[in-house]
Amino acid sequence: MKSTGHRFPDARILVFAKAPVPGAVKTRLIPALGAEGAAALHQELLEHTLARLVPAQIAPLELWCAPDAGHPLFTELAQRFGVSLCVQCGADLGARLLHAAADALTRAQAVVLIGCDCPALGPDYLSGALAALREEPALDALLGPAADGGYVLLALREAAPLLFTDMPWGGDGVADETRARLRRLGWRWRESGRLADLDRLEDLARYRCISDAESAPARTWSRSRRG
Repeated sequence: MKSTGHRFPDARILVFAKAPVPGAVKTRLIPALGAEGAAALHQELLEHTLARLVPAQIAPLELWCAPDAGHPLFTELAQRFGVSLCVQCGADLGARLLHAAADALTRAQAVVLIGCDCPALGPDYLSGALAALREEPALDALLGPAADGGYVLLALREAAPLLFTDMPWGGDGVADETRARLRRLGWRWRESGRLADLDRLEDLARYRCISDAESAPARTWSRSRRG
């Protein structure tokens, strides 16, 4: 499924994902789903992300894998979707994001950093971010804030260590701290609309309703639920 004719061929979309190992992913949802169910949900979110973005041919997409690219799911996704597999490097999330952005910017003029935890993040949202960077040459970054205080997307022309070092990852102040650091850099940036991640029990309930309405593959993790 090799992609051709991307709308933004000089950009890269970097999708960050952990291997779906029970007990290592979606840990805040384990009380509701069990370790196996949480891992199944994580896998389905990753597959859903690629299934929506790859056919849209927005920009070449790279799947940045942790702890390495050896999990069978990553191999399957590379074959199914024609995405490049890269290995996350760094002691914490910030170091891994910085390394990936810097690496990708050696072969692209802009990068978009996303995870696989936001079911609402679709092609139009991503295209809008890259279009803003293309159409406004003075724009340095675009931030897509999350409802929980983090962010679901960060689009950049430059990998600035200040945006990733000693950040309060996992807390509700990541987006605010990122804004403060963008100001410290003297960068010009814009923001996209706020979207919801799927990390908490209340997010799970909302996603279940949407999935049932759309007949999405959430049936797998629902069956895996414990208790």
